Amino acid sequence: MKRFDIVEHTADTGIIAYGTDMQEAFANAAYGMFSLMADLRQVREETSRYVEAEASDRESLAVSWLNELLYLFDVERIIFSRFEILELTDTRLKADVHGEKVDASRHKLRGGVKAATYHTLKVAENRERCRVRVIFDV
Repeated sequence: MKRFDIVEHTADTGIIAYGTDMQEAFANAAYGMFSLMADLRQVREETSRYVEAEASDRESLAVSWLNELLYLFDVERIIFSRFEILELTDTRLKADVHGEKVDASRHKLRGGVKAATYHTLKVAENRERCRVRVIFDV
């Protein structure tokens, strides 16, 4: 199963992330978001961060999770390439994320992602797979 598809949107861009379970779909949503920003094959796992996110429902949790990762990118200049979801409920997520500080000599940053939005946001699951659809403000 592929990790994600890119969704074109009027002035923004988005993804539909897939997983065999919701943990994998949330991890692939983060991977897809950072893939919009850089070639993740060039990112080494030199540092990690423990991340927690909480929200009132699963859709809000997806936005909170992705925006927390963007905050770490903006403040610490860390680009993440591996996302290990340790705990996931409808309202809480705990994860270890791995990556490295941005190195301009190796990381060719593409466009910036400002935020994950609620516009057309959808978190869904059935017996075959789980999906997270999110549009990013770029």
